[in-house]
Amino acid sequence: MATHQHKQVSVLALSTMSFTVCFAVWVMFSIIGIPIKQTLQLSDTQFGLLAATPILTGSLIRLPLGMWTDKYGGRIVFAVLMLSTIIPIYLISLATQYWQFLLLGLFVGAAGGSFSVGIAYTGRWFSQKRRGLAMGIFGAGNAGAAVTKFVAPALVVAYGWQAVPRVYALAMAITVVLFWLFTYSEPHHLVGKQVTIREQLAALKDIRVWKYCQYYSIVFGGYVALSLWLTKYYISEYGFGIQTAALIAAIFVLPSGVIRALGGWLSDRFGAHTVTWWVMWTSCISLFFLSYPQHQVIIQTIRGEMTLNLGLNVWVFTALLFVVGIAWGFGKASVFKYIGDEYPHNIGVISGIVGLMGGLGGFFFPIIFGMLLDLTGINSSIFMLLFIITCWSLIWMYTTEVRGVKTLKLIASTGQEAAEAERRARQEAGSSNPDREVVPGGGDSAHQRI
Repeated sequence: MATHQHKQVSVLALSTMSFTVCFAVWVMFSIIGIPIKQTLQLSDTQFGLLAATPILTGSLIRLPLGMWTDKYGGRIVFAVLMLSTIIPIYLISLATQYWQFLLLGLFVGAAGGSFSVGIAYTGRWFSQKRRGLAMGIFGAGNAGAAVTKFVAPALVVAYGWQAVPRVYALAMAITVVLFWLFTYSEPHHLVGKQVTIREQLAALKDIRVWKYCQYYSIVFGGYVALSLWLTKYYISEYGFGIQTAALIAAIFVLPSGVIRALGGWLSDRFGAHTVTWWVMWTSCISLFFLSYPQHQVIIQTIRGEMTLNLGLNVWVFTALLFVVGIAWGFGKASVFKYIGDEYPHNIGVISGIVGLMGGLGGFFFPIIFGMLLDLTGINSSIFMLLFIITCWSLIWMYTTEVRGVKTLKLIASTGQEAAEAERRARQEAGSSNPDREVVPGGGDSAHQRI
């Protein structure tokens, strides 16, 4: 009989592998959408919608999947979810019209909902001290986007874009079998049957949940959006071919996915607030420079006009993008460290809500990217948008976590779960002052939070 430690390792390894495959499928249109765009003569907005359509389904389904994981268990929900995507993935290879790609993209997008299942399923196998690292390792499955950047372009060049969904359908089928054979269930991980959907959704009244949604819409939604858009960006801005563009884009995609495990460890060590605070500052500064478009400045000199070509060359641009990717990789883990600390018995629902909003960022951003590009013709306008939203996240974090400012709009019920977590944190800290607010999670205890 397998030991508890063996089950922990097996569940974590197979869940991470499965999430990696699901994520690769989820962003498949970032590569095959480029030849489809050329064949169907799509606009940038239409391409953005095509790439983002799977993200919509994968986002909207995260909340119910998180709730079902709490009630029925992650093993069965994860397996059924992967099974349901195999046929739609294969059918993409047979599609010929724009509406067909959009419709099948909605069904294939369900693979993206695997995050809220796996994060709750995996997190419950580990103690609070190790949960951040475990959830970070699972979240490293985001690197599936890099798998697509490496594998899909080679398949497109060698066999045509139709080969990609066929290979991915086979990979998903194999993954389901392996997952079912080498994972386990624990009945005590489930919430009580007496817990109603209304009680589960009571978390929506907690303003902190919405704040974490805002953070995640940047660190995850922005990551997904750029994963979908960067190959096209390098082709349009710097004139690379599809394979070279995808390979360079992987410099952002791969580290940002893999580094999430280290972000989980740092969040365990220093606290979710500290890590997230530096993530937002690093992102804000880098996005400011990435926002600068390619432009010329004409200076009148005594010898006539002097023209300066200003803008980021490909190597500086990629270096800044790499920094953003690393920061967002840490941020994806730290946001869920907040959740693991403050809602330990309700991880499925809370992660479903936060994951849903983060995924919606990944859906709306590419569409807005396309609209901005069609409207302005400036490639870097997409980074201007991300910079503005990151600034707002910093302001919200500063007012509620650094300065502890409370306004009428930010006052809301913290819910029974958060109150219990706060009571336990006070006991652990041995606080003798009942009016002092102690935040669960250790590293955040020096900060006031609503």
